[in-house]
Amino acid sequence: MPDTAPQTIDDFTALLAEERFALRHIGPGPAERAAMLRALGAADLDALIARTVPETIRSAAPLDLPAALTEGEILDDLRRYAADNEVKRSLIGLGYHGTVTPPVILRNVLENPGWYTAYTPYQAEIAQGRLEALLNFQTMMAELAGLDLANASLLDEGTAAAEGVSLAHAVHKGGSTVIAVAADLHPQSRAVIATRAAPLGWTLEDVAPGDAGAIEQAKPFAVVLQYPGTTGAVRDLSDEIAAAHRAGALAIVAADPLALTLLRPPGEMGADIVVGSAQRFGVPMGFGGPHAAYFATRDSLKRHMAGRLVGVSVDAAGSPALRLALQTREQHIRREKATSNICTAQVLLAVIAGFYGVWHGPEGLARIARRVHLAARLLAGAARAAGLSIRHDVFFDTIAIEAGAGADSLMQRALGAGFNLRRVDDGCVAIALDETVTAAEIATLAGVIGGAADAAASPLDALGRQSAFMVEPVFHAHRSEHAMLRYLKQLEDKDVALNRSMIPLGSCTMKLNATAEMIPITWRAFADIHPFAPMEQTRGYRALITRLSEDLARITGFAAVSLQPNSGAQGEYAGLLAIRAFHAAREEGHRDICLIPSSAHGTNPASATMAGYRVVVIGCDRAGNIDLADLEAKIAAHAGKIAALMITYPSTHGVFEASVRDICARVHAAGGQVYMDGANMNAQVGLTSPAAIGADVCHLNLHKTFCIPHGGGGPGVGPIAVAAHLAPHLPNHPLRPDAGPSTGYGPVSAAPFGSASILPIPYAYIRMMGPDGLREATAVAILNANYIAHRLAPHYPILYTGANGMVAHECIIDCRHFQAEAGILVEDIAKRLQDYGFHAPTMSWPVPGTLMIEPTESETKAELDRFCDAMIAIRGEIADVAAGALDRVDNPLKNAPHTAAEVMAATWTHGYGRDRAAFPLPHVRAAKYWPPVKRVDNVYGDRNLVCSCAPLSAYAEAAD
Repeated sequence: MPDTAPQTIDDFTALLAEERFALRHIGPGPAERAAMLRALGAADLDALIARTVPETIRSAAPLDLPAALTEGEILDDLRRYAADNEVKRSLIGLGYHGTVTPPVILRNVLENPGWYTAYTPYQAEIAQGRLEALLNFQTMMAELAGLDLANASLLDEGTAAAEGVSLAHAVHKGGSTVIAVAADLHPQSRAVIATRAAPLGWTLEDVAPGDAGAIEQAKPFAVVLQYPGTTGAVRDLSDEIAAAHRAGALAIVAADPLALTLLRPPGEMGADIVVGSAQRFGVPMGFGGPHAAYFATRDSLKRHMAGRLVGVSVDAAGSPALRLALQTREQHIRREKATSNICTAQVLLAVIAGFYGVWHGPEGLARIARRVHLAARLLAGAARAAGLSIRHDVFFDTIAIEAGAGADSLMQRALGAGFNLRRVDDGCVAIALDETVTAAEIATLAGVIGGAADAAASPLDALGRQSAFMVEPVFHAHRSEHAMLRYLKQLEDKDVALNRSMIPLGSCTMKLNATAEMIPITWRAFADIHPFAPMEQTRGYRALITRLSEDLARITGFAAVSLQPNSGAQGEYAGLLAIRAFHAAREEGHRDICLIPSSAHGTNPASATMAGYRVVVIGCDRAGNIDLADLEAKIAAHAGKIAALMITYPSTHGVFEASVRDICARVHAAGGQVYMDGANMNAQVGLTSPAAIGADVCHLNLHKTFCIPHGGGGPGVGPIAVAAHLAPHLPNHPLRPDAGPSTGYGPVSAAPFGSASILPIPYAYIRMMGPDGLREATAVAILNANYIAHRLAPHYPILYTGANGMVAHECIIDCRHFQAEAGILVEDIAKRLQDYGFHAPTMSWPVPGTLMIEPTESETKAELDRFCDAMIAIRGEIADVAAGALDRVDNPLKNAPHTAAEVMAATWTHGYGRDRAAFPLPHVRAAKYWPPVKRVDNVYGDRNLVCSCAPLSAYAEAAD
C-alpha cells in the first residue's frame, strides 16, 4: 500500500463524506460545475449566488438541521419510525378500508419511475399512456356511479364533496345559501364542507337520513347524501333526491365504489353528482392518503366540473388520440372567476385504481364485493346469535351492533384480538369489513362478539344493481399476469418521464425522486395504518410528522407547520384561511382585499376567492417585477381593507426581486399579511427563506422542492408554514385532536395529516441531503438555470433577468417574434422538441408565446447541453423557414411530432427528408423516442366530447 494511503479516523471520515447522498442527487460533478461557472464568469458557486440573490435577504448561516445521513442510515432511521406504529386489522371504515394492491401493479406502476416521475399530461402526444390509464379510471367510475362522465380524479372524498357543493352553488338560480347534509355523512366530509362554506357565507343544515320533507323545507342549493351511510345503512335515495330537485337543489351522493358493483347506482336514482374515494381499489390506507377521489356527473354539468377531464380526440393523421379536455376551465384562464382552485388530479393513485379495475374486471370486483358483504352478514348473524341487535337491517360491508353497556368490553376484546373497530356512540360499535379479512379472522371476530358466524339472506335484494358496468374490452382482456404486464409496459412506453429524459418545466421542479426515498412507502407499518386508528398505535407516524414539520419550519424560518393540505392549491387555500382567521380574531374581519400580482399562478386568485376575498390585481413593470407605484396606489385605494398580498418568490418571471422586503413592509404597514406561494422554493432553500423576505405564511410543494414524485399530475403535498402569530389558526380535524390547534378553523382535507404515507419521501430527502447538501442543491439549481440561459441567449431572447443580469432557478425565453419571422408558434417549438426526445418547458405561461425553463439541480451538464443543442437546432430550423430553405407550412416544426408510422410509410410527401424529421441530432438516433401519435386536435375533441374508453376499444377492434 502506498505511503499516501488513508490512515486516520479523519481520513475515514473524509472518505465517507465522498459517499454522501448529495453527490448522487445533484447532477453536475465538480468538473462540470467548474466548466459552467467559467462560462458564466463566476469564480465559484458562492460568487454566482452573490450575483443572483439580493444581499438584503441572503442568509450566511447554515440551516439548523441534523448532519446528512447515508441511504442505508435513512432506511434504518425510517424502520425505527415504522416499528413504533402498531399494525392492527383496522375495520373502522369511514371511507378507509384494507385493500390488496395486485403485485403486478405494485411492482410495475407504484414502484416504477416510468409512472411515478411523469408530469401532468399537458403535452398530450407524449402522455398517451397515462391518459389511457386515466380514461379507464373515468370510464369505470362513471359507469359504477350510473352517470354520463367522471373526471380524472380529485384529492379525496371530503374535498370532492366540497367541490360538488361549489358546483351546485355555481349553477343555482334561487339565491339559497343552505347546504342540506344527511346526518349519516362521513364526519370528516361534513367538516371539510363546513370549512369550505364558512368564508362564503353558506350554512349547513343537518337532516335525518331519509327525511325528504326536511330537505324540501330547508330550501337548499345542494343536498349531500352518503351511500351506504357512515354507520352502514343502505337505503333507496330516490325520495331524498326528488325532494332536492323540488327545492331547486342539486343532489350530491358520496358513494362507495365497491358497493356500487352490487347496489343500484345513485345516477339511476336521479343523483346529479356522485363522489367518493377509490382508495379501496388497490391503494393502501397509508394513514389517510394519498388516494384518488372520483367525481361523476351529468353531461349538462360537465363545463362546471372541477379538475381534469381526459377526452378522446384525433391527431393530425386522423387516428384516435387522447388529451385533457375543456381546458378553458383551468384557473390560469378563469382566475378569480374560478369556482374551484383544483388544477391537478391524483393521477398515480387514479392510475392504480383504474388498473385494479382492469385486473379484476367487473366480475372480479363484484366477487370481492360479495365476499365483503358475506363477511358482514356472517358477523351480523353472530351478533344476533349473541342476543345483540343490528342498528340497520340493510347494509353492505358495515354493521352497527347495539351493544349497550357492553360496548366498551366489545371494543377491548376486539383490540386484544388484533382488530380496531369503530365506536359510533355510547352503546354502538361498528365493524367495516374489507377484502383483506380472512375466514379465520371472521371466526375470531364472531367469537369476540359472542355468537356463531351465520349469514341470513342478503338484505340488498331490493336495491340490487341491475345495470351492466365496465363493459368495454379493456376490462376483460388482461386476466393473466403476462397479459397485464405487457399492457402496463405498452402504456408506459408511450410516455416521456424522468427516467427517459429531462423535463424542463418552469415552476414545476421536476427533480430526482431517489429510489431510497421511495422504498419505505410500501412498508406495511406505513401503508396499512388507518387515519383514525387509536393514537397509541400511530406513535411512529406522529414522531415522523413532528420531525418533518420541525425541519420544514427551520427551512422556512417559521414557527409552525401543518402537513394537512394535500396539494399546492390546498396549501394556498389553507394559508389564506389562516390569515382570515387571524384578522377575525383581532376583530378585523372586514379586511377582505387580497392583492395579487398579474403574473401569479392562476390558482392564487381562485384560492383567494374561495377564502372569501375580493381580488385586486397588481401590475408588473417592464422588468417583470411588482410595480411598486401600482401596489402603493391599490393599498391607498383600499385603505383599511387590505387582508393579504399573495406573492411568488422568486417571482413567476424567474427573478429574485430586490424590493421584496419593501413590498412586504408596505403591506404590513397597511394592516395586511403576506402569503408566499412556495412553487419556487427550490431557489430559496439554504440561501434565504420566506421569513427572511418578510412573509407571514407560505405553502411548500413537497412534490417539487422536496422530491415527492409528481406521478403524472399527483400525488402532491402542500403543507403550510406560518409565523408564530398565525400558528393558532392552522387547520385542525374533528377526529384527531393532535392534527392541529383547538383554535383552528377546521379541516381542508379529509385526512388529518393529508397524504401521510408519502411523507417519508421528503423526510428522507432532507435528512440525506443535510444542511450543506440542501444549500448546495439550491445553488446548483441556480447554476444550471443560468447556464441554460447563457447558452440559449444568442439564439432566444431571455425575457427577464435580475439586477446583475442573472436569472433565478428558471428562465423565460421569448418566442413571440418567430410568428412574424417564420410563421412559427411557440406550440410548434414545443411539439418539435418531442422529436428530439424532450418534454417541452412550460408553454405560454406566465407570458403568452414564451417558454419557461427550469432544469433543477438533478440534471447533469451533459443533459443540459443535450437540451440546449436541441433548442439551438430548432432555432436553426426556424431560421431555415424564415430564409425560405424550408416551406412556411410544410416544415418539421409545423408537422411535429413525427411518428414511426409516418416516417416509415411507403410514401413520404414532405419537402424535407425523413432523416431530418426523425433524427435531427446524432444523440436522437442513439436513443430514439417515438411519439405514439401526431399532434392532437384539441378543438375537435372539445366539439365532440367523449370521455370514455369505448372509442379506443372500437378503434382497436377495427384495426384487428
